[in-house]
Amino acid sequence: MRPALALFLLFIAGPALAQDVTTANGVILRGLDKVDGSLTDIELATGQSGDYGRLNITLGECRYPAGNPSGNAYAELTIRERGGEAPVFSGWMISATPALNALDHARYDVWVLRCKTE
Repeated sequence: MRPALALFLLFIAGPALAQDVTTANGVILRGLDKVDGSLTDIELATGQSGDYGRLNITLGECRYPAGNPSGNAYAELTIRERGGEAPVFSGWMISATPALNALDHARYDVWVLRCKTE
């Protein structure tokens, strides 16, 4: 399945993804606690870390299509569980396709809503 996804991204989605982007000052994420069903919006500035439940989330950077701040945002995130050394997630999350590269955690889901542009 992974090779098929890589080929899709390279030949089909690649040209569509190759567009001018702008770097934002921060990101707005949404977190879901699967145990109690609560949703929480999380705002982080570039380089900032914040806690969500037992997770610590650090934003590397957030990018969006130039001239379209409400467009398909993607953010570089590192997510660690409190007390753990290794990240439970490290990479880019894309707002339009959150399942493409998602946090795999038993209790929490986290995904990108949009970049902060103000």
